[in-house]
Amino acid sequence: MAMSRTILATSLSAVVAVAIAGVGCGDTETGTGRAPTGTSSTGTPSTTSPTPWQNPTPTSESPQDKHMRISITMGEQRFQATLTHSAAATDLVAQLPLTIDMVDHGGVEKTGPLPSPLSLDGQHGADPDVGDVGYYAPGNDLVLYYGDQSYYAGIVVLGRLDGHAAERISALNGSVTATIEASIE
Repeated sequence: MAMSRTILATSLSAVVAVAIAGVGCGDTETGTGRAPTGTSSTGTPSTTSPTPWQNPTPTSESPQDKHMRISITMGEQRFQATLTHSAAATDLVAQLPLTIDMVDHGGVEKTGPLPSPLSLDGQHGADPDVGDVGYYAPGNDLVLYYGDQSYYAGIVVLGRLDGHAAERISALNGSVTATIEASIE
């Protein structure tokens, strides 16, 4: 009887030791070993703000992730686009609102310089489609594609224009001034 109590006490001590050692070692919900979003690895609140797609206090009426939308105004015309969830798109949103002088480039796109470069983390080039919103890294340009463009290692697709925006942009001849603003829907 004394022997089984000793074994039970030793086993219980081992379980408690493992449980205590596991405290603070990561995210127990996901098992990733990383701290959950919004906290540091020590469990204290982080000082970084959530991405534009995260609602810091989700409710039943507002999902955790929202689509980042931008509005592009050229003259009297207004276009909408939805951005991807990427480091480059987050960097673009951080620079908004912007007013950019855009030029027609190659009969397939409007391009204009951004004030600061966008992140290329996780990017390996792209073959943008008609209607894509992109970033041309070598020139640090925001790009609105209204024609066919081939793959290039320095292109990052940031999102997609809504509806017939690409057609309407293609009808705008020459240089234009574009105002780009963010809005969460």
